[in-house]
Amino acid sequence: MLAFEANYDGLIGPTHNYGGLSEGNLASASNAGLIARPREAALQGLAKMNLMREMGLVQGILPPQARPDLAQLRMMGFGGSDDDVIKTAWRANPRLVRNMSSASSMWAANAATVSPSPDCKDGRLHLTPANLSTMLHRSIESEQTARTLRAAFPDETHAHVHDALPLQSTYSDEGAANHVRLCADHGGEGVELFVYGRDAFAQEASTKLPARQTMQASQIIAASHGLSGTRTVFAKQAARAIDAGAFHNDVVCVGARRCLFYHEFAFENTQKTKDAISNAAQGLFVPQFIEVSDEDVPIKDSIKAYLFNSMLVQLPGRERLTLIAPTETENNDYTKAYCDKLVSGNGPIGEVIYVDVRQSMRNGGGPACLRLRVVLTEAERKAANQKMLMSEGLFATLNEWVTTHYREELAPDDLGDPLLMHESFAALDELTKILGLGGSFYPFQR
Repeated sequence: MLAFEANYDGLIGPTHNYGGLSEGNLASASNAGLIARPREAALQGLAKMNLMREMGLVQGILPPQARPDLAQLRMMGFGGSDDDVIKTAWRANPRLVRNMSSASSMWAANAATVSPSPDCKDGRLHLTPANLSTMLHRSIESEQTARTLRAAFPDETHAHVHDALPLQSTYSDEGAANHVRLCADHGGEGVELFVYGRDAFAQEASTKLPARQTMQASQIIAASHGLSGTRTVFAKQAARAIDAGAFHNDVVCVGARRCLFYHEFAFENTQKTKDAISNAAQGLFVPQFIEVSDEDVPIKDSIKAYLFNSMLVQLPGRERLTLIAPTETENNDYTKAYCDKLVSGNGPIGEVIYVDVRQSMRNGGGPACLRLRVVLTEAERKAANQKMLMSEGLFATLNEWVTTHYREELAPDDLGDPLLMHESFAALDELTKILGLGGSFYPFQR
């Protein structure tokens, strides 16, 4: 079956700021309180999306979520007009308002776990929104994420968008940031690798920093997607990686087609993980493993430069894979030297392209964080919302939209200003028309 991998990127929202809300994310913590540049952030994200389109990949767009989340603030007891809610909540608890105003849905790798139709028992594309229950500012996303995915893939004969798992620590789910699919061909059956940080039923935590993904969540999603037990692998992320700042597995591991590219310290038991993948792939393909030693790239440098939070893609007409890495990888001596060595050989990765997503990086998200990979057959692509697919015209329209509506600078304290809320809602109201989302897509429109 002919199929291809599309990238659906999160469009960075008007409230992009450095709130420092994500425990365990070193970049987020180290830049907390600095002045952010929402307009620059969104334009950088759009430029990356358009680069992927120009290189021949299918590129989709996931809209920002409406922030601040007024419904959550009202549920917490703040009443009156929308302006009153913001003002009184800000006076009472600024950190709460920062959580309810985060633009974190930009990191679409956390939007959902996606299983392509060739892997699923019913022959449909399956998507489960992540509940993101570990962090307050992200735990409010899943309902709108489900609405977004149903707008992107509206034909239920081709796609099944599940509800998120319950908001409970046992079912803590962080989406595709802890999921990799390997295959010989996108249209054929693949091997799905689920990486978890903790067993929710274990007596003691094995990490100092939060281990966000549970084994139980991964197992439930695999079962609900109708995946083959023999083609599915569950592996534990190394505690030392989490405590070094790899809050998601995609900070230390990325895969595409037959290739799994990972740091020496990515998995609790690397050989066991490799053996399990090889066994699951029997009869389909021979996996290609690229392990980066801590001697070549110390784990602190791999995390700081986000070597593995790069996009590993198959460009049309290229036999070898291409790594789309952040400029921070190019500017780090260890990771740049490794990338040069990587492409000089004859291994599965033949090229590294560096992209500027600095505004996202300063908040702890690289190129891979910004995209959700969705393998689509031709019929599934045709059934998708075409207005949410990047084109030359849409790129120009969205650049103009961002330039018109986004602030050049934003400090965390600006989130207490109701004017920012009005600006953001006006921008998103216009965006629903651009992307064909309808007039009741966001809560403020109803």
